[in-house]
Amino acid sequence: MFEILSDTFVENGLIVSFAVVGITIYLSYMISDKLTNGKIHGSAIAIIMGLVLAYIGGINTGGEQGLADIGIFTGIGLMGGGMLRDFAIVATAFGASLDEIKKAGLPGIISLFAGVIVSFVIGVVIAFAFGYTDAVSLTTIGAGAATYIVGPVTGTALGASSEVIALSIAAGLIKSILTMIGTPFVAKYIGLDNPRSAIVYGGLMGTTSGVAGGLAATDPKLVPYGAMTATFYTGLGCLMAPSVLFLVTRTIF
Repeated sequence: MFEILSDTFVENGLIVSFAVVGITIYLSYMISDKLTNGKIHGSAIAIIMGLVLAYIGGINTGGEQGLADIGIFTGIGLMGGGMLRDFAIVATAFGASLDEIKKAGLPGIISLFAGVIVSFVIGVVIAFAFGYTDAVSLTTIGAGAATYIVGPVTGTALGASSEVIALSIAAGLIKSILTMIGTPFVAKYIGLDNPRSAIVYGGLMGTTSGVAGGLAATDPKLVPYGAMTATFYTGLGCLMAPSVLFLVTRTIF
């Protein structure tokens, strides 16, 4: 009986992944309602539960994809992969109102440049503190602090070592996870309750998956605005980091 169920789950991996995510979200909202009286949003709890499950899956299998390394949960690897993620981000962007985007205006543009530069500088400072002194490594890790996509793109363009590129990806992933979990908790303190502030927030933070997940846990209506500018942030970072920011870093170091 167990073998029959196991084979069925493996053959219908994507359907199983939707069921697992659905059950996780149901339990998360129940915990939010019963144990926290709604003070901690269900989506934030779901994100934390997902990270814990991924950690447990990775520890038990010694793999690199969390639960997706377990046979019956292979569909989660597809559901959580880049294809569906990018499709979801593009789809949500179409829900944004052009009028609200126009209202963001100059602050939205400034947030993009400020977000990329500030994240880059913080990454460079931390990398320097840990002993990296060459411009290529500093730039790659700084770019990773912007997002885990900008880091490897920059490192490949500049010829950075695989170890440094891996560090840049790790820096971006940590930022993404912290943004996912932290956004619902800081939203009310920073006025993150309208489309214009979501546009600026997406431009400042930049990590598309982190911003989208965090805003979904805060207010799903804000997701299109934050995801849109966060996507622009990634493109801007890929343009600036290997060129202007690298030249500046090389001049200084």
